[in-house]
Amino acid sequence: MVAESVITLTDTAVAKVKEIVEGQGQEGAGLRIYIAGGGCSGFKYGMALDNEPAADDEVLEFGGLRVFVDSMSLPYLRGAQVDYVEDSLLGQGFKVENPNAVSSCGCGSSFKTADAAAPSGGGCASGGCGSGGGGCGS
Repeated sequence: MVAESVITLTDTAVAKVKEIVEGQGQEGAGLRIYIAGGGCSGFKYGMALDNEPAADDEVLEFGGLRVFVDSMSLPYLRGAQVDYVEDSLLGQGFKVENPNAVSSCGCGSSFKTADAAAPSGGGCASGGCGSGGGGCGS
């Protein structure tokens, strides 16, 4: 396991993921956090429930919740904090505060780094964990 400081999840985010896991009847599942090329700023965040880590995953644990991050996504997410927020104007969802992002989309689901080279292959998973899709504007 990697030190929890690589990526952090707030207590609110952990509680929400556990609620989703239970609601979907996937007890024991963990949260996969990844980045992929795309989005309106170059990269986009993704989250999905996953039962087991892949061979190249870093495995973290927060309050009994396992979190999986693949080796390609890890450098782009190092130092990031994931929170779950409820906003009367924007709605609710997971929010990533990423110190590696030099700019981000207004919706907060995509970002750009200083090197701006989007990854090719890897780092991709499907599904979501309460995160809204689209809406970034074009």
